Amino acid sequence: MLNNIGLPGLAIILVVVIVLFGRGKISSIMGEVGQGLTAFRRGIRQEPETDETTAA
Repeated sequence: MLNNIGLPGLAIILVVVIVLFGRGKISSIMGEVGQGLTAFRRGIRQEPETDETTAA
């Protein structure tokens, strides 16, 4: 059933989501998702701190 969704079906779903949540709420959620991804990438790039007390 879900593998038959085409471009018109996706457009209808998008319109329904926008009507239900509103444009402002969706943009704030996307902003928070972007900030979370940025923080995640920043955390991955940092080298893990080694604890000198356990490295004996």
